[in-house]
Amino acid sequence: MEGGNIATWVTSGPEVFKAFDLHSTILIHHTLVTDITAAHGDMPPPGGFDAIKYKRNLPLRGPSGIVILGGVTALCAYGFYRVGKGNLEKRELQREKVWSRIHLVPLLLAEGDRDAYRRQQAALEREKEIMKDVPGWEAGKSVYNNPKYRSGEWVVVL
Repeated sequence: MEGGNIATWVTSGPEVFKAFDLHSTILIHHTLVTDITAAHGDMPPPGGFDAIKYKRNLPLRGPSGIVILGGVTALCAYGFYRVGKGNLEKRELQREKVWSRIHLVPLLLAEGDRDAYRRQQAALEREKEIMKDVPGWEAGKSVYNNPKYRSGEWVVVL
């Protein structure tokens, strides 16, 4: 660096450093640094460095074990309470369903009897029509020679 303020250009890849002598200004990476003669080695700044933070900086521990146990117990108690209420509601709905079916049985049986009577009368009319040319044939007479009437077997499923 001869001549005091004569600039020296140094290229290193795409970066260009423009350097002057040590008592002047330095432009590095488009940053202006002045008065580098003020640094006299590895001395601390005036007033010293900040204190070194060596203590552990941990967050709070959170709730204690008894608080967690109490919370879990309260949550379980509330859950069992809700399950119990749900069981009562389900039992009441089941009881209502059974009683509604019990009360519907006579209506359904009467409907089935009307349907069976209608079908029996239609079958009797068809038998009369089909067997009208057979002498001595009595329509609707039991082929088992039994005067008792017996309806079909009915199974009621609740």
